[in-house]
Amino acid sequence: MNQKKKKKKTHVPLRLNMLFFVVFLLFSILILRLGVVQIVYGDDFKREIQRTEDITVNNPVPRGKMFDRNGKVIVDNKPLNAITYTKYQNTTQEEMLETAGKLAKLIHMDISKLRDPDIKDYWILKNPEKAKEKITKKEWALYNQKKLDDKDIYKLELSRVTKKEMDSFSKTDLETLAIFIKFNSGYALTPQIVKNKNVTPEEYAVVSENLENLPGVDTTTDWDRKYPFNNTLKTVLGNVTSTEEGIPKEQIQEYLARDYSRNDRIGKSYIEAEYEDVLHGQKAKVKNQTDKSGNVLSTEVVSEGKRGKDLVLTIDMDLQKKVEKIIEDELWKAKAYPRTGLLDRAFVVLMDPHTGEVLTMAGKQIAHDEKTGRLVMRDFALGNITTSYNVGSAVKGATVLTGYKTGAIHPGSMQLDEPLRIASTPIKASWKTFGWINDLQALQVSSNVYMWKTVIAMAGGHYAAGQPLNLVNKDKTVSTLRQSFNQFGLGTLTGIDLPNESAGFKGIVSQPGNLLDMGIGQFDTYTTMQLAQYISTIANGGYRVEPHLVKEIREPIMEKNQLGPIVQEIQPKILNRIDEKDSWINRVKEGFRMVMQTTGGTAYSYFKGADYSPAGKTGTAQAFYDGPDRKKFGKIPPEVMNLSLVSFAPSNNPEVAMAVLVPWVYQGNSGPSVNNYIGRRVLDAYFDLKKERAKKSQKALSADKNNG
Repeated sequence: MNQKKKKKKTHVPLRLNMLFFVVFLLFSILILRLGVVQIVYGDDFKREIQRTEDITVNNPVPRGKMFDRNGKVIVDNKPLNAITYTKYQNTTQEEMLETAGKLAKLIHMDISKLRDPDIKDYWILKNPEKAKEKITKKEWALYNQKKLDDKDIYKLELSRVTKKEMDSFSKTDLETLAIFIKFNSGYALTPQIVKNKNVTPEEYAVVSENLENLPGVDTTTDWDRKYPFNNTLKTVLGNVTSTEEGIPKEQIQEYLARDYSRNDRIGKSYIEAEYEDVLHGQKAKVKNQTDKSGNVLSTEVVSEGKRGKDLVLTIDMDLQKKVEKIIEDELWKAKAYPRTGLLDRAFVVLMDPHTGEVLTMAGKQIAHDEKTGRLVMRDFALGNITTSYNVGSAVKGATVLTGYKTGAIHPGSMQLDEPLRIASTPIKASWKTFGWINDLQALQVSSNVYMWKTVIAMAGGHYAAGQPLNLVNKDKTVSTLRQSFNQFGLGTLTGIDLPNESAGFKGIVSQPGNLLDMGIGQFDTYTTMQLAQYISTIANGGYRVEPHLVKEIREPIMEKNQLGPIVQEIQPKILNRIDEKDSWINRVKEGFRMVMQTTGGTAYSYFKGADYSPAGKTGTAQAFYDGPDRKKFGKIPPEVMNLSLVSFAPSNNPEVAMAVLVPWVYQGNSGPSVNNYIGRRVLDAYFDLKKERAKKSQKALSADKNNG
């Protein structure tokens, strides 16, 4: 038994040995392969692993220009020498501060906008150990107990920086701080403007020469808006944000979603804002390939970018300047009259009644200069759409046409113009008693009584001397009259291509007299642009056309002040056709012609002799002053007279429509007819300029024929 046990041995089968050998061989190959990968290709794979992402940066381009209808540049781009800084992802605060210090020795930086918190923060950054000493042992104990955090400690340090410590900085130190703040306001890999105003050629050159020692700093060309016509139409053209402003906070999400950067300049008002998408242009795109540390491995230009598209406006700048000069002259003249202390503004709109193209949008306001206290004239073109007033009898054309439509009157209807003695109401009368007159004469002489009796008939009432007015359909007539006026553009948005347009204000009709006043333009308020749309609607035969300031959008080209190919031409837009017969509209147009061309017309003495056959309607409204000085009058503002004028010419084939509005001209019963003086001179200027250009064109044509 024992011998048998000794002879028994453990054997490993050959197959199992072979398996162990194969496993050993495979592990050897794997180890060898890992060694090759690590030793031979290790650096390459390490870079690939560290490489994180491609970051595309958008660089802004100059905005599109604006031209007037004749190709004159209204808004241009002025090139500026600029110094920029691009922060890389791995750049430390210490490195940025060091670069800022070097740059401060090469350029002058404005330090007037530095705030005390900025200077205190800078002191802490420069003196970290001294800043820590300002924290008491008790406060450090609270910090260790996590009852105070880093933010609390910083606030304590900030509050304990003394004025002496703040004053210890030299001018160069403060300039370094100003530059450092600019550096920090940028975003990674996005160029940030450090200085673009008053960069001298010397500064530009010395920075360019030292770029190798200024990591992230570069010299380039920036741009700013330039206005060849100075302040002419400036309030309507709008403004662009500065590099410091960037995108306003309330719009940041909207613009980021549209591929803007936070520090991009955008149009912040009026035409610049309304046409931002067109003017902004296509930004240059640069792709930066970075590693995990933020180092830029390669840069590739994805697209060169393209300047914003150009706008051709409907405005005629030669005419605009002439009209503005006329307004200024007549305002100063009117101010020399007695009882004109509240007069401070006037507005004029000239429009093509068939297309809605605004040829002139002029407004002027007299105000006190903030520095000298003297009265100066300022641009207030924007007031044509943003401010509204009682306009008076200028609206009587709409009243007559509404009377036709409702059946209250018909062409040729006679009414007795007499003082109205309504029970418990002050006598209501026209400026003069005219006796029996028809609709044309009522427009010619501007009869209030004719309009009042028309409105009374609309409301189902009947006038009897000494009796109260029983207006059966008063509320319905208020609605009817307003809806009808809206069809002409009065009391509703005109649709002009500008933001913040006012629709005017509707009064609350509580008494029958309010309804009567509405019929003569002395209740609801209207803008000058609404008046221009209203008179255009009558002039063109009943079509309410949307006014617009942009005529064409054009591709930008490199040639200086040249227009590129048309991208889009703005077509006339008809908003509605008034529900009136052509014969009715023509009758009102004839009444308007009589106002200016027939003896007895309210504007005849101002427009007689005009060779362009004007037609129109004057307006005088007794209103309450609600201007900038209203507070000094308390709760009861003084009564003032607003003056207006609407016109078109020639009367038989209108090519231009005009609206003039001058609020708060005088107090009392009489004063300067500044509306008519302005209106006559403006229409003269329009037709004189037309003749001038025709002569020049004829001379040029003759010269070409002779040369040929």
